[in-house]
Amino acid sequence: MNRVINIILVLTLMGLSLSSCGKKLTPAHFSGQKESSYDSAAIDYVYIEAIKQKLLGNAGDAIKLLEQCIKAQPSNDAAYFQIAQMLMSMGDINNGKKYGLKAYAINPQNFWYSIMLAGTYYQEKNLDSAIIFYEKAVKGFPEKEDLQMNLGNLYAENKKYDKAILLFDNLDKKYGINESSTVSSIKVLMADGKYGEAEEKTKQLMEKYPDVILYDGLLAEIYSSNGESGKAEEVYKRLMEKNPDNPDTQLSLCNFLINQKDYEELLQLLNKVILNNDISREEKLALFSKIIETPDLIEKKGNELQLSGMVMEAVYKDDDIVLMLRPEILIAGKMLKNAAERLEEIIISRPDNYFAWEKLLFVYLEEKDFKNLQEKGEICATKFNRSFPAKILYASAATENKQYDIALEELRKANILAGENTDMLLQVLSLKADVYYRKKEYDNAFSTFDEALKNNSGDLTILNNYAYYLAEQNMRLKDAEIMAKKVIETEKDNTTFLDTYGWVLYKRGKINEAARIMQSVINSGKEPDAEWYEHYGYILKKKKDCSDAVTNWNIALKLDSSKTKLIKEIENCQTGH
Repeated sequence: MNRVINIILVLTLMGLSLSSCGKKLTPAHFSGQKESSYDSAAIDYVYIEAIKQKLLGNAGDAIKLLEQCIKAQPSNDAAYFQIAQMLMSMGDINNGKKYGLKAYAINPQNFWYSIMLAGTYYQEKNLDSAIIFYEKAVKGFPEKEDLQMNLGNLYAENKKYDKAILLFDNLDKKYGINESSTVSSIKVLMADGKYGEAEEKTKQLMEKYPDVILYDGLLAEIYSSNGESGKAEEVYKRLMEKNPDNPDTQLSLCNFLINQKDYEELLQLLNKVILNNDISREEKLALFSKIIETPDLIEKKGNELQLSGMVMEAVYKDDDIVLMLRPEILIAGKMLKNAAERLEEIIISRPDNYFAWEKLLFVYLEEKDFKNLQEKGEICATKFNRSFPAKILYASAATENKQYDIALEELRKANILAGENTDMLLQVLSLKADVYYRKKEYDNAFSTFDEALKNNSGDLTILNNYAYYLAEQNMRLKDAEIMAKKVIETEKDNTTFLDTYGWVLYKRGKINEAARIMQSVINSGKEPDAEWYEHYGYILKKKKDCSDAVTNWNIALKLDSSKTKLIKEIENCQTGH
């Protein structure tokens, strides 16, 4: 039964935007016995050579040299810091963070160490830890007001609005109403639902900077967020009459019209925005992104938006990103065949447009068009031979088409590209285990799952797939139950995971509990899956309820006519065998 979850590619930028200090970071003073001048000079030489290798791009050699520095001088915080930077730039965030924490533990007063760790935790979406290190940096360098602004924005993102408002208010008291901290304060007040205070501060800004139209737009946004659409509309009308071509006004009004679902007026304004040379390409693309993420707008005005996409293409000729707008609109409107046709046109006219190739492969995957996915996947993986997604998608198609040797070879290449990136390695290992299982090489499949769990013992997809395959082979069923239960304790409402758990319970002989789980899955209101009814049929048969078992198997066959083996099960049940 082929029902194992497909790995979803999660492509993340792993490098931090932290540059090295402008000058060499000298190691801190160390306690204990002082090294001889000869030793110190030797360590300095090795350190300088390591930095040279780092700048030349030889990270591996640089790290080896820095490890020598640390071995000779365990309290060398600068060496730890340099290793941390390189590991993070290579995507090894976990180990990079460990080295960064060691550098910080040796020299907690170093500004750069705090900032690096704050950035690392922020990248991991661990806002509490990011805030702790930002607070340390601000405490050590109170004169750096840009740090205070960043900390205030972190507070706001973490919904610690009181702290953010207090910090911005202190800056306002120091500098008066200004275009930095005051604007940030207004946005926090809005996020906290304090629209009255936000309105008051905005009017103070408008009074001090009467020529800045942006603040009128901010006032309109406050009214709109507070449900006062009439007042917001009056502000926009006044702004458009005063300066109809102002880019800030046009963009702000577009967002307002999207929120108000006034799509007719939006489309009229959208083409003006596209043709406005004072609005950057990036701002126009951001507006289209918001439009594409508005399902109601796509459903009602998809055809008109296609025309707007063509206008964008005329303004930005041969722009690979702009060319993706029309396919994205079609995909958002669930018109996958049309999207595929448009993407195929793009790759013919612009064969080096990687974005179009990758998106086309994902469309084929969603359509389950594995023939075209393999054909185009092979071309894409060869043409863009450093593309990890292309190789994974090509391998996925080859697996579905039962060309397992091709799949394994592409996964071997993908494994090299993954390097030390744990998420990417897990994708490779999960697909590799699936290939081995389909080849009936069960020992290889299960050892590959074990290898994956060594990288991340809590990965839900790996645990789910491993548990399901064990259940299918009636092997280590107790282990399978432990894994499946761990998954649903984290994802209580995921019907695929619950289905696996129910199937494992059935295999364990826990029939009543399995039936209860499958009933909850079938009654979940989610789009029905043939696997649910197939599994539930077997459970009902075990309960000697052949009539209901047959009913469920018939539903499974209706949903997936390829499950022909169920015909024999139905015949056996009906004849009492």
